[in-house]
Amino acid sequence: MCEATAKIGAAGVDTDAILQDAENTVARKQADGTYTAAGLNTEKSFDPIQFRNDEAFLAFFLESLRETAFVDISDFRIEEKRRGLGRLLVLLKKVIWNLLKFYTYRLWSQQNEVNGLLLSAIEGIHDRHQEQVQALEARIAMLESGEQKST
Repeated sequence: MCEATAKIGAAGVDTDAILQDAENTVARKQADGTYTAAGLNTEKSFDPIQFRNDEAFLAFFLESLRETAFVDISDFRIEEKRRGLGRLLVLLKKVIWNLLKFYTYRLWSQQNEVNGLLLSAIEGIHDRHQEQVQALEARIAMLESGEQKST
């Protein structure tokens, strides 16, 4: 089997530095807990092979909804990697962010409320169906045991 490799690059672009920067960013975010908070810290998070049945998928789906239903409306650190006008750009971005936050905070709050209500409704429906299934399974078991006694 022949293995082919390709190298992508451009004049004046240090791909090794870009890759190192990406690796450093990932390491920093792992240390800060960014991936854990977003539910991205497990390799099997979206592996369809792990879902051997509908119940396993539903349990994963509901847990994912619980972890991600709410929009994070907290402030975040504004940084600028470019030199020169970097400080001015950070100041400009902060001003723009504060203006946007004024308009979007209400929207985010309402979205969080809707997401919470939908999550509660889905969990309520799921719990009710689980109770019905358990009751039916118990009834079937009782009827089957009663039939076996009479035969």
